[in-house]
Amino acid sequence: MTKTVLRIDASARTDGSVSRQLGDDILARLKPDTVVIRDLSETVPQIDGRWLAANMTPADQRTPDQRARLALSDAMIEELRSADTIVIATPIYNFGVPSSLKAWFDMVARAGLTFRYTEAGPVGLLEGKRVILALASGGTEIDSPIDFATPWLRHVLGFVGITDVQVVRSDRLMVDAEASKARATEDLERLAA
Repeated sequence: MTKTVLRIDASARTDGSVSRQLGDDILARLKPDTVVIRDLSETVPQIDGRWLAANMTPADQRTPDQRARLALSDAMIEELRSADTIVIATPIYNFGVPSSLKAWFDMVARAGLTFRYTEAGPVGLLEGKRVILALASGGTEIDSPIDFATPWLRHVLGFVGITDVQVVRSDRLMVDAEASKARATEDLERLAA
């Protein structure tokens, strides 16, 4: 049973967004006890030199300014840790993810918090969570050779330890809207199974 869902909306469109509608449809099927919403249509800051310096400073040695620089990142990581299911509702823009979603991942992929380095390479620290990707595209077919969003999302989620990734897709909307809706319905029904 899904208790807590972190919903991440990455579409720049707040009205008429297919990925946001898919996110709504997923939540209606999951019926979680708690939903935390992180809407990335608002500005998500890019990491910069001062952010990197704050992140590289041991937590007990950070200045007040450094702690303030990392406050949003800390809050986003806590949202991830607290959720048992994460719904990422995103369009595909120009074959990839929106820049706001990339900026969000930059904020949450932090050594010692969401992954750690070992002799064998990095190990994710957010195991035991499920992600449902709600993907929408006008022309890009999900998992086709020109889809750089879906494999990238699976990779970065695996990097932080999340390997249970399901996809609900409404792709190629501008090519065949009816077929796209049918694929989304099939994927949604699989979620309930």
